[in-house]
Amino acid sequence: MAEVNVRVYPGSAIDSIKEATDTIIRIAIKEQAREGKANRALISFLSKALSIPKSRITIVRGNKSRDKVIRIEALRIEEIINRLNKKMKP
Repeated sequence: MAEVNVRVYPGSAIDSIKEATDTIIRIAIKEQAREGKANRALISFLSKALSIPKSRITIVRGNKSRDKVIRIEALRIEEIINRLNKKMKP
């Protein structure tokens, strides 16, 4: 299990990973930050990018903020960063 700092950019043109390091992950999400839609889209995006079920991803802090702490079960931070970096577009 790992907890990671995530900076979300809601309302972006496409869902994408902007940066993934051991200190922060920056993710652009198409969904607007209204009524938890961006949070749900973020969890769904991470689930697909990491190839794990959505139930293994939890927002620990920052439900109403762009800066969040996300808990990801079953993966270590190194695995998370490695998988996300493979999904980044050049």
